[in-house]
Amino acid sequence: MMSMLSLYNTASRAKEAFVPIDPADVRLYLCGPTVYSYAHIGNARGPVVIDILRTMLEALYPKVTLARNITDIDDKIITSAAELNEPIESFTDRFTAIYESNMASLGVRAPTHSPRATQYVPQMIQIIDDLIKNGHAYAAEGHVLFDVPSYPEYGALSRRPRDEMVSVARIDKATYKKDEADFVLWKPSKDGEPSWDSPWGAGRPGWHIECSAMSAALLGPHFDIHGGGLDLIFPHHENERAQSCCVHKQPFVNWWVHNGFVQVEGQKMSKSLGNVLLVHDLLQQTSGRAIRLTLLSAQYRQPLNWTAAALQQSENLLAKFDRAVEGVDAAQTPLTENPVFLALCDDLNIPKAMASLNVLLKEKRLPEARQALNLMGL
Repeated sequence: MMSMLSLYNTASRAKEAFVPIDPADVRLYLCGPTVYSYAHIGNARGPVVIDILRTMLEALYPKVTLARNITDIDDKIITSAAELNEPIESFTDRFTAIYESNMASLGVRAPTHSPRATQYVPQMIQIIDDLIKNGHAYAAEGHVLFDVPSYPEYGALSRRPRDEMVSVARIDKATYKKDEADFVLWKPSKDGEPSWDSPWGAGRPGWHIECSAMSAALLGPHFDIHGGGLDLIFPHHENERAQSCCVHKQPFVNWWVHNGFVQVEGQKMSKSLGNVLLVHDLLQQTSGRAIRLTLLSAQYRQPLNWTAAALQQSENLLAKFDRAVEGVDAAQTPLTENPVFLALCDDLNIPKAMASLNVLLKEKRLPEARQALNLMGL
């Protein structure tokens, strides 16, 4: 059967017809938050996009499994919890609950699995041990490092020259490294830091190994779609791909789906500019639906310029939609026949979908319009 859905694949740099590995269970992984602070609107764009993709896949296939992780061990977490003199576990529990509440307010459904990194350390240790045994990693001075030159395909996802990869990754030029591009899988814990016993001494995992362990445990070593922001392509996803392919000796992910950055009033979000917009704060000023619609105001791969005017426009549009479909039940026809669904099948083409929604409203096809709004979580 010809696939209705096409998705842009970062790995091939092309739009491809989506065909699942197992049509009985389509499997997705989305890189979730590092829970050391409140989520900003840039952190929310990926979950909103994947939420719509998940709804579409559920209309096409009998089962869809989504894992979205929580990184609850990290340098920033250790530093932030120490500054507040708060135990790390209660600190990460608090920000995990806030994050999940914020996403729910934006209409993002809870994932099938929400694994925490600290729950999967044994699996990480096993993967690291296997990588050492098959010649793709080595132990040195209490650290374990991935041997980048042992994997000739390294760099194929991000397509960066080697010198640029080393520069962008800001890789520590430690004397115990065989190659300056090698990255940490395991490192010794300092006094007072969280620590686990391992064959290489007490320590904690590097960031990249966490997602490889959690995705393999919950979705299998080879799954359909891996999502995340553009900023994660390198080094995080490049490193995930390398270590997963090398340990499992098979492909890792068929589709890499990356969402574009969010700017604020035409500028990059940064603490120094004081323009970091937190979902938590915005929810005090407007509805989660309005935030969600604003995050959907550009095609997901393109940059999104968040402005006060765009948010106001979203509020006005929602009021218009609500007036139009008040008291109207969603169409009972298959979602896959809805023109908005068909527009979204073209690599989640939101502008095209909104144009189709306007046609439905203009032609008074209100049950179909209600069905389309439900699809988009609005």
